[in-house]
Amino acid sequence: MDHPTTKTRILDAAERLFAELGFADTSLRSITAEAGANLAAVNYYFQSKEALLEAVLARRIGPINRERLSLLDACEAQAGDNPPPIEGLIRAFLAPVLSASHQGLAGFVRLFGRMHAEPGEAVEAVFHGQFAEIKSRFVAAFRRAMPNVPAEEMFWGVHFLIGAMAHTMSGLHHLKFISDGLCDPSDSEAILNRLVAFFAAGFRAPAPQGDPSCTAH
Repeated sequence: MDHPTTKTRILDAAERLFAELGFADTSLRSITAEAGANLAAVNYYFQSKEALLEAVLARRIGPINRERLSLLDACEAQAGDNPPPIEGLIRAFLAPVLSASHQGLAGFVRLFGRMHAEPGEAVEAVFHGQFAEIKSRFVAAFRRAMPNVPAEEMFWGVHFLIGAMAHTMSGLHHLKFISDGLCDPSDSEAILNRLVAFFAAGFRAPAPQGDPSCTAH
């Protein structure tokens, strides 16, 4: 049986501690203690804590984003000169993430949720850097798919889509409670199909005009 390299041990330890404590509250010394390494090894492989976080995220998110782009390419190629279908775009965006969350990558799920919510310029810069191409490609695709939807409403829809994805990844254990056991959180394909149908309808819904129930009479 091969033993993990020092670099891999550092990445594994950083992933666990960043997910548990957050980036700001995790020290390099705690990472090296967890990994059975020394600070010189961290400096040799990663140079800084920010670069270590970037490597941790790239290891997990990189393959997911490559699959997203591959699915997006296929969706756009199939559409040809026509607007790509909203359902296909949502599926391309969600499917690789949901698949990863159902493959025993509990550490990745916790890490994603923590980094998604943790404030701070350093975390945001690293996190956003991992998604720059995803943002550019998918935003352009959604604009082509929904030319008659105001850009503001499209961006709100994408924001809600990301939030539902993050909650579905990290909060499925609540589903049995709120459904009294009726809903099965282990069926990833059924979850994906429900999310696609729900958000496709949401993106096509008319722009909100205010809440009539709150209108003064």
